[in-house]
Amino acid sequence: MSLKKLMATGLLLGALGASAQAQSLVYCSEGSPEGFDPALYTAGTTFDASSHPLYNRLAEFKVGTTETIPGLAESWEVSEDGLTVTFKLRQGVKFHSNANFTPTRDFNADDVIFSFDRQGNAENPYNKVSGGTWEYYGGMSMPDLIKSIEKTDDYTVVFHLTRPEAPIIANMAMDFASILSKEYADAMMAAGTPEMLNQAPIGTGPFSFQAYQKDAVIRYLRNDAYWGDKAKVESLIFAITPDASVRYQKVQAGECHVMAYPNPADVAAMKEAEGVVVMEQEGLNVGYLAYNTQVAPYDNADVRKALNMAIDKQAIIDVVFQGSGEIAKNPIPPTMWSYDESTVDDSYDPEAAKAALEAAGVKDLNMKIWAMPVQRPYNPNARRMAELMQADFAKVGVTVEIVSYEWGEYLERSKAKDRDGAVLLGWTGDNGDPDNFLAVLLGCDGVTKSNRAQWCNEEFDALIQKAKVLPTQEERSKLYKEAQAIFKDQAPWATIAHSVVYMTMRPEVDGYVVHPLGGHIFNQVGLK
Repeated sequence: MSLKKLMATGLLLGALGASAQAQSLVYCSEGSPEGFDPALYTAGTTFDASSHPLYNRLAEFKVGTTETIPGLAESWEVSEDGLTVTFKLRQGVKFHSNANFTPTRDFNADDVIFSFDRQGNAENPYNKVSGGTWEYYGGMSMPDLIKSIEKTDDYTVVFHLTRPEAPIIANMAMDFASILSKEYADAMMAAGTPEMLNQAPIGTGPFSFQAYQKDAVIRYLRNDAYWGDKAKVESLIFAITPDASVRYQKVQAGECHVMAYPNPADVAAMKEAEGVVVMEQEGLNVGYLAYNTQVAPYDNADVRKALNMAIDKQAIIDVVFQGSGEIAKNPIPPTMWSYDESTVDDSYDPEAAKAALEAAGVKDLNMKIWAMPVQRPYNPNARRMAELMQADFAKVGVTVEIVSYEWGEYLERSKAKDRDGAVLLGWTGDNGDPDNFLAVLLGCDGVTKSNRAQWCNEEFDALIQKAKVLPTQEERSKLYKEAQAIFKDQAPWATIAHSVVYMTMRPEVDGYVVHPLGGHIFNQVGLK
């Protein structure tokens, strides 16, 4: 065993051994975070390790719901015309400290302005730090929406908008809107180490960051100066364990208290096992195969629709999801308002698919399918899914090469406008609003960011942009259903599945709630 692995193992075992005395909660996570600055990323794995334990936002989602509640803002007021949003900030909130930084002041309006300005202002010194992609900020049209942010005093911030935005408060509760310390940022910039914001995070959250060993372990300590309800355990450990079977073995052995994403094939046995609790909830998610619509022949909707007809989605549900999912026909989940029940899905028809490819002039097509290296709630086994698609496409004369990369690299490389191949990905809703799927994943502002299909359809985009400014769900739903019809006709994705989310844990775990927005949140989880 390498020295690195030996050190990581010792760190983890030491934490587990101290569990009884120090009340350490150990979570078997499925992968390593890309970093610890949530505004830079979109992966739930990263948010679990960063925004949830370490940071707060102006508004928060009440765990287990999509209801927004006060966070770092005690209250807010939206003007009658919807063009200004005034946040009254919470006073007395402390930032964490670390070996390189001790705060000299409490959280205030400067931190709010910095946290957003760095994402939208190319002149901000942090705009390009750590890659500076700001996928959510760009994909949600924030640069066009936010006209300016005004500090009227230390504890009042006013967002001036260019247009009304129906989900604006819910957006402020999303991970990308986490509030960082401007004082820490200034200190690290002065020291010539601005990347420390992403590597040694400082927030206001219920836990503070202690240590990270890539692909092995992350350690957090309870923030005893936290402004809200204190965490129930003294320390939180993420034991990074990519293999679902190994995660389950660790839960059975008492080495982990909670695990992410069990193998669907194992769930029935887990429910019968002694000393194991299985929680489940219908997921607010979708899994998909995104074609690159800017690269031939996938720039032709007829080709994309032909490929969709070649995919046996029921076989994928049976083999990959083991019955814990349902076929997806729309880009939003059926539990979300504005879902169009009338949509007719692409039929599984290999002969028709073959004929359609020939009619489009496509012969002897060689394509790549990208398969994720980690388990996700919307795709429990991307490699197996890709293999099934490979066999399906072979039946219509299409040769598939399956490729994969390390998770962070996979997410980064798949954003390229000239990406070669169709990519397996998916999404769990961030705020309970259809805009979070339709605009972020399929809008023109998301191209080269969260829109992995690189699809910019002007008619679709006009509908979703118009829907954002309407005041009622009824008015917005009408436009979102029209947008879903365009999506289905143009087929930038093959929609694959919506899944049930399972969480497996030991019986001594107390207070865990399955969150509809997909996060694993341990603020108020204790051990009996």
